[in-house]
Amino acid sequence: MLLHKFTGAVVSRTIDRSHSRVPEHAHDWPMLSLFVLGAYSNRTEVGERYVCGPSAVLYCAGTGHANSVSTDGFEQIEIEFDPAWLRFSGLPDMPVAHMTGGCIGAATRAMVRTCGETMDEERFATALRWFLTIAVKHSRGSRPVWVDQVTRRLRQNLALRVNDLAREVDRHPSWLGTAYRRAVGEGILETAVRLRVEHAVRLLRETDLTYCEIANDAGFCDQSHMNRSFRRVLDRLPSTVRDEKSGFRDFPS
Repeated sequence: MLLHKFTGAVVSRTIDRSHSRVPEHAHDWPMLSLFVLGAYSNRTEVGERYVCGPSAVLYCAGTGHANSVSTDGFEQIEIEFDPAWLRFSGLPDMPVAHMTGGCIGAATRAMVRTCGETMDEERFATALRWFLTIAVKHSRGSRPVWVDQVTRRLRQNLALRVNDLAREVDRHPSWLGTAYRRAVGEGILETAVRLRVEHAVRLLRETDLTYCEIANDAGFCDQSHMNRSFRRVLDRLPSTVRDEKSGFRDFPS
């Protein structure tokens, strides 16, 4: 789904069905993948990495990568760009860079919102340079083990409170809230809302359930609550997301 096309960059929204497999492919220009929703296993020449939560992946031109999508599908913003056009000298000297960390998570969310706006070429190039500067400077190799444990438990039970999660990872609740945001780039409650939205998005795109049925299944109080959460997380309404089912990325088996 094309969002912008500039002389030196192409910006697209890509959505994949749950459990789909994206065969190995590569791009002629460097490609930046910005996380929006869902999760997937990313396989490249440097190994396999599970991608979930606000983060980014930067591929050098010609680097092959393949994905196995999780149970709630996946949505990302893909930015292919000409390095000469971008005029950014700090790109990582590696085939694949997985960019994670609190600053990067927050910057990813901001960059995704920027990609959804109407803008001219120079403004977009400035925004992309800003994001890459933050991502390259603050990227960490991996997240603390307890972060993945908290996220995993939230996926299993969205009704868990911060006190419950803190007890499971043997941390103080006030410490956990601050440390989680610093490590991920969003708060625990924000993650819980995003996970509800992820589940609702899959049902909107892959079933014919009514909006009320989906809101109930995803754990929202009502349809109005779901609408507000969609605007906060995606800046789109459920009705818009349902129409996007025609935009699934398809590959030959």
